[in-house]
Amino acid sequence: MSTTLVLLVILGFFTALFLISWFSSRNSNSETFFTGNRQSPWYLVAFGMIGATISGVTFISVPGEVGNSAWSYFQFILGNFVGYWIIALVLLPLYYKRNLVSIYTYLDQRFGLRSYETGSFFFLVSQTIGASFRLYLVAGVLQISFFDALGVPFWVTVLATITLIWLYTYKAGIKTVVWTDTLQTFFILLSVVVTIIVVLQQLDMSFGEMIQAIDSHPRSKIFDWNWRSGTNFFKQFIAGIGITIVMTGLDQNMMQKSLTCKNQKEAQKNLFWFSLAFVLTNLMFLGLGVMLYHYAAEMGIELPQRTDDVFPLLAIKYFGTAVGVFFLLGITAAAYSSADSALTALTTAFCIDFLKVNPKLPSTEKTRIKVHIAFSFIMFLVIVIFRIINDESVVNSVFTAAGYTYGPLLGLFTFGILTKRSTRDRFVPYISVLSPILCYIISSNSEQWLGGYKFGFELLLLNGFLVFMGLLMFSGKEK
Repeated sequence: MSTTLVLLVILGFFTALFLISWFSSRNSNSETFFTGNRQSPWYLVAFGMIGATISGVTFISVPGEVGNSAWSYFQFILGNFVGYWIIALVLLPLYYKRNLVSIYTYLDQRFGLRSYETGSFFFLVSQTIGASFRLYLVAGVLQISFFDALGVPFWVTVLATITLIWLYTYKAGIKTVVWTDTLQTFFILLSVVVTIIVVLQQLDMSFGEMIQAIDSHPRSKIFDWNWRSGTNFFKQFIAGIGITIVMTGLDQNMMQKSLTCKNQKEAQKNLFWFSLAFVLTNLMFLGLGVMLYHYAAEMGIELPQRTDDVFPLLAIKYFGTAVGVFFLLGITAAAYSSADSALTALTTAFCIDFLKVNPKLPSTEKTRIKVHIAFSFIMFLVIVIFRIINDESVVNSVFTAAGYTYGPLLGLFTFGILTKRSTRDRFVPYISVLSPILCYIISSNSEQWLGGYKFGFELLLLNGFLVFMGLLMFSGKEK
């Protein structure tokens, strides 16, 4: 694609985002940034959450990862589906009953101030890492497809990207994000559909023939029953449930959207419908992955060693200008749909949990803007650092990091919900830091200590269990 065409696509995309920002920020007040005044239609939230959940990680890494682990990732998706229903039936009623703005306020009400701030701190670390990893992907694609040709350094690309996110979210926050996520989800799904259509045309295949080709392809194998394997079904399925609960249900980023719905019933309806759409969308991405490898084999194309580069290479160099444009729109939308809500959630959590601001007061706005700018800069630094040190599939990096940083949240909320016991609040930070360290030691030596057992995503569950047991050891009478 020519640099002029890429520039026009990017300008058109951001023009649409800024128009939505202008529309959604009219008559906004200080509370709008944090809660959207609790007026979001459930179906709009559900559709937009597809894009926020997919992000650039799914868009690029999942189709490429088919080359490494076939469809074993779908075992994880099945666990995700169950996890969303648990969130809808257990966590949403808890949050709405307590009328929470930051979901970590629950930990203050249940255990005390140090537990509260510990939970929020681990969210801030987890979300900063995860959102930065995801945004790193789109910055890399924009660098290759456009900015390299102009001689623009990578750090400038990242800085421009984050600045644009800040500009269209700084005023109405989560209300704007709900609307922009809808547009971004549309572009993500459209780009995949267009890519599949073009692949079928070039291979002279019908839709039915494509389904048959995917079904019979060796890379469409789903289930792995080897208990030692990192992609074993039970490991993937159970970890899928756990990671969904922590990365959605215990994540201010994702829950902040659901909490903008008018009431608990509409928020639950949002999650029920979203969970189904989420499974279907990931099936589409996995199917696309098989077709990419099938296409490369048929055309004699040598694919790069890094699976994250497979989809970008084929879309930009082999599928024609139309697919290149839609791919660029899709990956940009995927990254921004997760990054804009992450930046909003980080700002919300820090303002509410650490600065103790009142969302309803007009004086909150100046503080909020300063925090918003600070987290934008932190994300910029993390992305640049990740550019230097990353050497593995981004999808694995994100969930490996989540296994360590989200584990304490899982343990804290599980102990609070499943037991009525109090715990010694002052020990909670130490328990929450010690648990990930123990998990790292166990994971690093598991094959030697446990007869060849290799940890996968289920490391998160071990982390949460260790925190739970630590809280139980320092627990007192029922509260």
